[in-house]
Amino acid sequence: MALVRTVYEATRDFPPEETYALTSQLRRAAVSIPSNFAEGAGRDGHKEFLRFLSIARGSLSELETRLLIAADLGYLAREHRAFVLLDRVSRLLAGLHKSVAAPG
Repeated sequence: MALVRTVYEATRDFPPEETYALTSQLRRAAVSIPSNFAEGAGRDGHKEFLRFLSIARGSLSELETRLLIAADLGYLAREHRAFVLLDRVSRLLAGLHKSVAAPG
């Protein structure tokens, strides 16, 4: 949730012309990550949970791409906390996916 909050805070200062473009896309991708995690956790069985973890990882990749675009456009510094949290969430999701996928 910290990543979502950070993305929302970071995009508040984006130019108004980005409201319905990059700002909206960043926010939707960020919200999609914990939403898919939660939906997968609420489903029956490991197979479905893995599927939703994969979707969350895809949303994380979308978020990373859009954050890089925002940085390239000068809307966000590459040192912004969002990039640090993105890396942390990426590692956590990868580890969880590996753990759930492991036989046993």
